[in-house]
Amino acid sequence: MEYFTLYDQDRIPLGKQILRGEKIPEGEYHIAIHVCVFNSENKMLIQQRQPFKEGWSNMWDVSAGGSAIAGENSREAAQRELEEEIGLKIPFEKMRPILTVHFDHGFDDIYTVSSDVDVNDLKLQHEEVKAVKWASEEEILDMIADGTFIPYHEHLISLLFFMRNHRGTFKHDEE
Repeated sequence: MEYFTLYDQDRIPLGKQILRGEKIPEGEYHIAIHVCVFNSENKMLIQQRQPFKEGWSNMWDVSAGGSAIAGENSREAAQRELEEEIGLKIPFEKMRPILTVHFDHGFDDIYTVSSDVDVNDLKLQHEEVKAVKWASEEEILDMIADGTFIPYHEHLISLLFFMRNHRGTFKHDEE
């Protein structure tokens, strides 16, 4: 059984937890994370969900994702999910999300990581991940269009590819 810590709209812990799968009360939120691993060829490591996995079965997704469990912060959740789902160990202690997207019942922290990992060296979590591969932005957008990738907003995918080499919201002279 997994529990989530609940937060208010300002991301202040409410001192409450909820069991995964229970309806989150109005005005209360939990933390979700996504990790996008990019290689030096500007491709994202994507994973295919197992056909028996509930929600988005058999579809392709970003490198890793999930929710922070009670007692975890966003970084700890990102590090844990990446290691659990695809066996990739990367320290997140000094990382911050490149983007936080608010959804109805939570905050989705998105991290980008650079690694030229060989997909054959990854240990996939059988319960969740069927396969992994490297894909370009165009390939992912084509997969969204043909219904084989989770239907993220296309602009979000493009933003993630852009943000892998940029920080902040302003252009800098060196860009």
